Amino acid sequence: MHPLDVVKTRFQIQRGKTDPTSYKSLGDCFRTIFQREGLLGFYKGILPPILAETPKRAVKFFTFEQYKKLLGYASLPPGLAFAVAGLGSGLTEAVVVNPFEVVKVTLQTNKNAFTEQPSSFVQAQQIIKTGGLGFRGLNKGLTATLGRHGVFNMVYFGFYFNVKNILPVNKDPNLEFLRKFGIGLVSGTIASIINIPFDVAKSRIQGPQPVPGEIKYRTCFKTMATVYKEEGFLALYKGLLPKIMRLGPGGAVMLLVYEYVYAWLQDTVNHKEHF
Repeated sequence: MHPLDVVKTRFQIQRGKTDPTSYKSLGDCFRTIFQREGLLGFYKGILPPILAETPKRAVKFFTFEQYKKLLGYASLPPGLAFAVAGLGSGLTEAVVVNPFEVVKVTLQTNKNAFTEQPSSFVQAQQIIKTGGLGFRGLNKGLTATLGRHGVFNMVYFGFYFNVKNILPVNKDPNLEFLRKFGIGLVSGTIASIINIPFDVAKSRIQGPQPVPGEIKYRTCFKTMATVYKEEGFLALYKGLLPKIMRLGPGGAVMLLVYEYVYAWLQDTVNHKEHF
């Protein structure tokens, strides 16, 4: 799914159609990257997600379960508890993943040939050297990442578990699988639509600034306001199509794997305890 993430980031950092290097459509973006940067251009910034993805997903689901247990003591309605636990897991996940995101976006926005750009480790060293570990360096855009992950997980988990509990369970395992996949697909899609303004702000803050040496995009909501003022409301939804194409089915697969593996592990543990 990484090529869709590269395309999404490229659309999000575009400041307008007046830029001669701007992409006219999804197809034009794919074609231009392939022609100018080669096939490997679609895999720019792939190492940070590979390094971060497993711990990131582990943090997402582990903290979701922990927050859900904690909220059980607060006597919240189950529907609200799922959403609040999702919000908590998203905020925790964002703190873990943000330094990787800074390196990834910096590499994704580099339009040089794949072989000409620095490696992930060299890029990380450069970011630390020029900006340090704080909000001007390896942790820039943290507020936007908190918003992106917090809102996504709140909607994603909240919608999935609430709708899943409302729609009747199917006795046929194949139809039950499709029921869960469908709910997961809608969950990922709705969450992507709601959280994308935070994603655009994150890409603007973590990507190259319009004027080198001058920081235009600094904080999350101020960046959103600037984008809205200069480029219009729809600019806050740049990169939505590749994002949905990636996180709609991706979100469904992730929840299904989680649910089936979780159930299998519980059955295995219970079976061993029984004997």
